[in-house]
Amino acid sequence: MSDQAPPVDEMQYERLAHEALRGVVRSALEHVLAEGLPGAHHFYITFKTRAAGVSVPPDILAKYPEEMTVVLQHQYEDLAVDADQFSVKLRFGGLPKHLVMPYSAITRFYDPSVQFLLQFEEPEIVEPIEEEPTPPKDTPPISDGPKVVSLDQFRKK
Repeated sequence: MSDQAPPVDEMQYERLAHEALRGVVRSALEHVLAEGLPGAHHFYITFKTRAAGVSVPPDILAKYPEEMTVVLQHQYEDLAVDADQFSVKLRFGGLPKHLVMPYSAITRFYDPSVQFLLQFEEPEIVEPIEEEPTPPKDTPPISDGPKVVSLDQFRKK
């Protein structure tokens, strides 16, 4: 047996790998911004709605207080792609809503047309300031899975 401590990853390779893979998401969105979605490609992007830097309207946040999946396929507007985040306008109940998502808030990126999936570690969550006591931290969160927002019902027929 050795008394030496295991080596410390001072390079933080895990973090570097996640940053590089989030760059794939950014590059895909940049491609869509420049040329549109090619062929059958479309994206399901799941993100933590309370992660640092996320901006969603209050009514959407109330409906999806933990996590949300948006679909970029047929009906989206005003896509903007920046170095550390992207924004897009989507319609909810026929009303346009502007969303801003840092890449660090994304937990899944999926293009079902080619079965391409990236899954990321959970981002750090920004806790809202609450006046009422919160449940104990050791209570496991109740989750019924990710919420998928389908835009099919809003398509013009």
